[in-house]
Amino acid sequence: MVAQEMAEQEIEAGRGEAALDALIIGAGFSGLYLIHLLRGAGFRVLALEAGADVGGTWYWNRYPGACCDVESLQYSFSFSPELERDWRWQERYAAQPEILAYARFVAQRFDLYRDILFNRRLARAAFIPERKLWAAETEEGERFTARFLIMASGCLSLPNLPALPGLEDFAGRVFHTGRWPHQGVEFRGRRVGVIGTGSSAIQSIPVIAREAASVSVFQRTPNYSVPAHNRPLGEEDYAAWFAARDHIRAAAKATRNGIYCEFATDSALEVDEGERQRRYEARWAAGGLPFMAAFRDLLLDERANETAAEFVRDKIRSLVRDPETAQALAPRFYPIGTKRLCVDTGYYETYNLPHVRLYDLRRRPLARIAKKGVMLGDGTFVPLDDLVLATGFDAMTGAIMAVDITNGRGLSLREHWRDGPRTYLGLTVAGFPNLFLVTGPGSPSVLSNMMVSIEQHAEWIRDCLVALRRGGAAGIEATAEAEEGWTSHVAEVGVRTLYPRANSWYMGANVEGKPRLFMPYIGGVGVYREICDAVAREAYRGFDRLAS
Repeated sequence: MVAQEMAEQEIEAGRGEAALDALIIGAGFSGLYLIHLLRGAGFRVLALEAGADVGGTWYWNRYPGACCDVESLQYSFSFSPELERDWRWQERYAAQPEILAYARFVAQRFDLYRDILFNRRLARAAFIPERKLWAAETEEGERFTARFLIMASGCLSLPNLPALPGLEDFAGRVFHTGRWPHQGVEFRGRRVGVIGTGSSAIQSIPVIAREAASVSVFQRTPNYSVPAHNRPLGEEDYAAWFAARDHIRAAAKATRNGIYCEFATDSALEVDEGERQRRYEARWAAGGLPFMAAFRDLLLDERANETAAEFVRDKIRSLVRDPETAQALAPRFYPIGTKRLCVDTGYYETYNLPHVRLYDLRRRPLARIAKKGVMLGDGTFVPLDDLVLATGFDAMTGAIMAVDITNGRGLSLREHWRDGPRTYLGLTVAGFPNLFLVTGPGSPSVLSNMMVSIEQHAEWIRDCLVALRRGGAAGIEATAEAEEGWTSHVAEVGVRTLYPRANSWYMGANVEGKPRLFMPYIGGVGVYREICDAVAREAYRGFDRLAS
């Protein structure tokens, strides 16, 4: 049954058989691949998407300079070699419009649009134990029932809107990078303030500065960034890619982060200063996230990490002419890589422009937003016409917990996760049968090439549903013991690294009141895949099956 026919049905929650085998929340790359896989396996599926088109984060994040930090040839689906040959990326690092066009291309290629309802935001979902199905309702009042509920709502999809005193008094325009106007924004001749210096700010500030009369950047915590060295892709790039494509795709699945590159096996402390500098220079010249793979222990050993951090700080000092500004832009409060390493085009050099100024909020805190600008704690007033909030997202859990999910036994997911997310494999939650998470907390997720992790999760879920159908089971539920064991393992592996030393969104530290714990699994994409495969091979160890 096609999506529109399902949408027109009136289903009373908890009565009758499920109208769907799987209700998928989100039509980003996770949702698209799930529709393709599950429909191909004979399941009745429907996806609900809050936006007006496919693309997920790439539908919403249209801020100036929005670009992927994984090379486009690797940030793409690998399940169809034919798809790869029929789509040609234009640049080494694809910009948002091209990635959105790719998502649309995939949806059209596999006829996925017919099983997606757009402009629907899931409000609540309840498991009905007697029927062993989920009843779901949108904010628009539409109801659906499904055997399985799959949250493919994205890790970076719920904007973080911090409580900035006086923001409601500002008379100018206010934009959040995660909800950028689709028609674009004209900044010519305007005084623009940017609050935040994470990835979206680092990408957008150089572009905004090209046309704005002035750009005032308000920075609380500086971020490490490495150059992208973006460039057009030519025929020679594609010839080399297809010659090694099978090897690259297979190898990426076994790496730590799902990205194919050269991972060093020696320590930064095992080589002399000259060799360290040579290697860092080579990685800097190559550009991108593989900088952190220059040595094996950069995220494990503080002394090793400091050698990379100081190299980048030296680069900042060489690129930014004003010593005071360079000092403020050079991070010293956390190890490099423990916040998401940024990839930029001309970010540091932008501060050499006469109309761009950095305000270090560690030295001069933001007192309040006024009608016509920003007032700092030392009395400095910065006049502004526009404010850009580059304040990130309620990462990993925000979009899931925005939905009122209950298990029919008096427990809500929000209550279950009150002290932080608890999952089994980052895929399932004890006490919530037939609920699946895609790249959820407790999986490699945001520490990885998301396309590799998305494919692995979607395929695991498809295989699980096929196995349940073959065995005549009505569903599956993680045991409390399995969830406790996996949650403890994720924490134990995390504390062996330097990651918990940063107040990052990996830790939930960017959202007021959010529990502080390291949410993703740092054990590695390859290791994680082996664990998930072993669980399935061992008759879904750690799960109870629901009788029909």
